[in-house]
Amino acid sequence: MTVAPAPERLPYRRCVGVMLLNGRGGVFVGKRRGGGDGDPDRMEYRWQMPQGGIDAGETPLEAARRELIEETGVRSAELIAEAPDWYDYEFPPDVLARARNGRYGGQTQRWFAFRFTGDESEIDLSPPGHKPEFSGWRWAEMAELPGLIVPFKRGVYERVVEAFGHLAG
Repeated sequence: MTVAPAPERLPYRRCVGVMLLNGRGGVFVGKRRGGGDGDPDRMEYRWQMPQGGIDAGETPLEAARRELIEETGVRSAELIAEAPDWYDYEFPPDVLARARNGRYGGQTQRWFAFRFTGDESEIDLSPPGHKPEFSGWRWAEMAELPGLIVPFKRGVYERVVEAFGHLAG
């Protein structure tokens, strides 16, 4: 019996994630436009923290600051923690078929926690020059974060909550 070779594993896209905490320990979550991760079948999982890719020549921290500004308009934030590891997740087959033109099998993310030091009027989900990713936002309890994200990303959110749990209000 001949066994077909295993397909090559696609590389992971290098990304960052941002946990933005207010003075009471609430965590910023944005409501993704459309369905959860673009999928109408995942509508109940529309909430997530800011995240995005690392551009060429950028450090993970620089990418985190940029993504925070692009997705929330927030500039008044101070770095308070960095996760100790990179956290990975794989795209399920249905997402893989439409995500990033099939170039990536998942993402590897470096997470940063920032304390929001500004006024909520600073939060702008449509900053100039950037396509809005969120249609709304709210402050969430840190413990509820894993239940808000699409299931295939849940393990990463559990690890982020574990890494930054000491920062909760």
